[in-house]
Amino acid sequence: MIMPNNLKRGFELYQEEYEQKAVEVLRSGWYVLGNELERFEQEWAGYCGSQYCVGLASGLDALWLAFKALGIGEGDEVIVQGNTYIASVMGITINGATPVFVEPDKHYSIDASQIEEKITKRTKAILSVHLYGTPCEMDVITRICSRHNLKLVEDCAQSHGATYHGRMMGTFGDIGCFSFYPSKSLGAFGDAGAITTDNGQVARDIRMYRNYGSERRYHNKAVGANSRLDELQAGLLRVKLGHLEKLTRERERIAGRYLREIRNPFITLPEPRGTIEGGDRNVWHQFVIRCRHRDRLMEYLKEKGIGTLIHYPIPPHLSEAYGYLGYKEGCLPVTEGYAGTVLSIPIYNGMTDGEQREVIEAINNFRPMACGE
Repeated sequence: MIMPNNLKRGFELYQEEYEQKAVEVLRSGWYVLGNELERFEQEWAGYCGSQYCVGLASGLDALWLAFKALGIGEGDEVIVQGNTYIASVMGITINGATPVFVEPDKHYSIDASQIEEKITKRTKAILSVHLYGTPCEMDVITRICSRHNLKLVEDCAQSHGATYHGRMMGTFGDIGCFSFYPSKSLGAFGDAGAITTDNGQVARDIRMYRNYGSERRYHNKAVGANSRLDELQAGLLRVKLGHLEKLTRERERIAGRYLREIRNPFITLPEPRGTIEGGDRNVWHQFVIRCRHRDRLMEYLKEKGIGTLIHYPIPPHLSEAYGYLGYKEGCLPVTEGYAGTVLSIPIYNGMTDGEQREVIEAINNFRPMACGE
């Protein structure tokens, strides 16, 4: 069986280093808010090109604490693309703000040309989600934010190392939000997250919020959270960060092979944004194809021993959690069309040439008519 994402393969690539670091942290006797976290924050900020990084317990915490630190809450609106993972939207609504959805473009990012028509006097921010590892159209988005005096938050959960015009994701906005969930390019071995920012006050505030609203023990300035990136995960992330460029290049090679060799008229391949020569880098957190016969294709690949995933079958505006917003089916036709046709095929570090070939051949041989369509 070829899994959609084989996390064990990624561990085995650098198993000795991971195990050595784990033992080192365990033997240190210091497990929360210690040297490993401080060094990871410095190293991740340096990698991204930000002045500050604050380690947190998850990507969702990064999102909601980002909006909290920016003072966005009840009565405010935040513009976000409709086809994102629901955690992006939860980062907005946990603070009492209202998401305003915009359709995605052909790269699965927010359609920047549709943003301004959604701006009202209540709009306070734009959340740009670099979905599947593809950067949003950041020059247009930053101009819109400047023109309308809006805050910009980047959801970089899936775009570790992605660049737009030579600049890293997480450095365009007021705050960049990262998840280090195990399946991410820079994945931990449990839940983990972080924010990046060039604003020293924002960094200080989020450090306070992550630790019960306290800068000094038992002196609580605000109602905060328990959202600390622990020493073990920070240490393991430091190990993986040392190999991230090599891991990213491997994913790029697999994606490049898929783009060259998958040839099936029933399959729509993803379109990378920009060019490497222009400083644009897609890091392929997922390789997402589209097929009008998606469910039939998914079953066919399963019969061939190839696992797939749907990212994401229910768009946030149609989820039960956001029924109170009043959206109905048909409100966002592009978003809903993607939800009914997207399919993520296997791509992971340690994937063999034979496994890649098997996926390519199976997809190229798919004919919906032969499967009962």
